[in-house]
Amino acid sequence: MKTKYKGILCILCSAFCFALMNTFVRLSGDLPSIQKSFFRNVVALIFAYIVIKKNKESLRCKQGNFKYLMIRSFFGTIGVLCNFYAVDHLVLSDASMLNKMSPFFVIILSMIFLNEKVNLVQGLAVVAAFVGSLFIIKPTFANMELVPSLIGLLGGFGAGAAYTAVRYLGQRGEKGSLIVFVFSAFSCLVTLPFLIFQYAPMELWQIGVLLLAGLAAAGGQFAITAAYSYAPAKEISVYDYSQVIFSAILGFILFGQIPDRFSILGYFIVCATAIGMFFYGKKQKSV
Repeated sequence: MKTKYKGILCILCSAFCFALMNTFVRLSGDLPSIQKSFFRNVVALIFAYIVIKKNKESLRCKQGNFKYLMIRSFFGTIGVLCNFYAVDHLVLSDASMLNKMSPFFVIILSMIFLNEKVNLVQGLAVVAAFVGSLFIIKPTFANMELVPSLIGLLGGFGAGAAYTAVRYLGQRGEKGSLIVFVFSAFSCLVTLPFLIFQYAPMELWQIGVLLLAGLAAAGGQFAITAAYSYAPAKEISVYDYSQVIFSAILGFILFGQIPDRFSILGYFIVCATAIGMFFYGKKQKSV
């Protein structure tokens, strides 16, 4: 039980770190999302490289895994860019919740590409989560935040696709530190040309804030890795949704943001669905 509580504490720390990351991204001001992504991933790249060298691991992937590392990196980059755009244009908690649609996309993509069976309960959970997302997106032409909301949902899809690739790479024995390193390097290389040709001048404080975003992201990655080393995902993954609560608090304190009633209803539907899936998974494992 003590190990489980350590896992819960670590995943709560991870959720807080990712909420901080989004907050710092928002605080950095009116800068292109691609530029923000570059600075965030540079820090992650350095941290991943340090971990690889410390553990004396190889920078070479296992045979046959390279193309899946590229798939993970491509969709991961899409996920980060879309999430950062949503963070800049939506209420923080809305952006966080749309990004947290990723586990439901994992269910769909794992069924299609990994041939994992989806039962009726899981299928209903995906439908319920999608309905919840509609309350957050509010898809009407009168909604000025429709495009950022759809981009935020696309970010959730990108993250879901990336996590599906990570799952497959894990099954093929690839190290997590190498997956993070390759993803960070790929993202930096993809966004570097934009910085060279369309660099938006930044003040020193903006650079500092973006580096803090990178540190928060690295902290979140290490914390969630530690969490799953202490306890299995089926026992603690639901606590990751606390990021939405942390984001709502930070958004209110720093930006005076208050989610509307439809968004709050959407949060409730998605979180209730995730909690239901959490207990359903535990029940299935115990049978």
